[in-house]
Amino acid sequence: MSMLVEHRAVQSGVAIAVAVTAGHFINDAYAAMLGPLGPALQHRYGVSIAAVTLLGSVFSLTSSVLQPVLGIIGQKLGRRATAAFGPTMTGLGLTLMSFVPWFGALVLLVAVSGFGSGFFHPAGAGYIARYSPQNKRGLWASLFGAGGTAGMALGPVFANVGLDHLHWFGLIGLLTGLITYVLTPDDTLTGGRKQTSAADYLSIFKGPMVTLWGMAVLRSMASIGYNTMLPFILLQRGYSQQQTGGLVAVTLGIYAVAAAVGGIVGGRISDQIGRVPVLRSAILLTIPFFALLIYSDPHQWWFYPLTFLVGACVNASIPVGVVTAQEYAPKHTALASSIMMGFSWGVAGVLVVLVGKLADLINPSTAALCAVLLLLPSVFLAYKLPEPQKATFEG
Repeated sequence: MSMLVEHRAVQSGVAIAVAVTAGHFINDAYAAMLGPLGPALQHRYGVSIAAVTLLGSVFSLTSSVLQPVLGIIGQKLGRRATAAFGPTMTGLGLTLMSFVPWFGALVLLVAVSGFGSGFFHPAGAGYIARYSPQNKRGLWASLFGAGGTAGMALGPVFANVGLDHLHWFGLIGLLTGLITYVLTPDDTLTGGRKQTSAADYLSIFKGPMVTLWGMAVLRSMASIGYNTMLPFILLQRGYSQQQTGGLVAVTLGIYAVAAAVGGIVGGRISDQIGRVPVLRSAILLTIPFFALLIYSDPHQWWFYPLTFLVGACVNASIPVGVVTAQEYAPKHTALASSIMMGFSWGVAGVLVVLVGKLADLINPSTAALCAVLLLLPSVFLAYKLPEPQKATFEG
């Protein structure tokens, strides 16, 4: 009887994991449209590169920097609702950009759509942490992360259809939300667990958690900086806007698929040898290859294999970082996840406007290289981290 109950629990956990991973896939596909659409938005609204990167910063602010706060609000609204309808809100906002008549209204629309992503991530990560087997936490977290990074490969494909046709893709988010709502339980308040308060958030954001967060911010700035600058780098090298759109879609697609593969491999290896060794080695290995990638060209045979290598290495540490944070704070796994998946990525996204400003002052390639060099202090912080202890997850 006990084996039957355990088997059914595993089946239920797998169904929930598949549902929220699908939600992660489509949510991050929508979010990944902003970067490739940069030149088109710049042309339509007649603004600078810095203004276009501001859109990404605003989205990061509402979807990621505020994610811990939205996670607290989401627990009051219900984990099931926020996991299901977060991607719908994100998608409807970003796919309606073609209907916005002026740039100020576009900034507002992007800000509002970011809230959907901010609500989804803590809920989705909380489901994964709660239903994953203890000896496969890294693997399950990496599969959830792979859903998001694979979605990022689809985002440039969406963007490549052009601003005037994006709205049709909003229906995908609506359908995904409905399926997720059917498959996930509303377990937020089961087991007598208390809702998380702002005081709980402040209590876990200390010690190694702060170091881990700082490492993730710098790593994220390197990745976001390159992805944001890539269209402008290609335009600077003489490619047309149409050529650039296709090359960016292929390049970021490969990068995102590689990130998904790297995340799965990194997560599984961390289950076997520990979290911190993977965090350190993944970032350190990336630095020389990333610098070489910036000054490579799509017409060179090594460009796409190098893109895959960089995407796999730099992103191998992302799901491992999430599980590390959860193991640092096992009573508040959803909140710990939001610090790593949202707060770190969001702060990096807000700061990336500085990379856009540097591109306006110098050039996009140099700006991207400056962003990548932030991996040096990131790996230094990784070497200061203690290995977390395995513990039973509660929140």
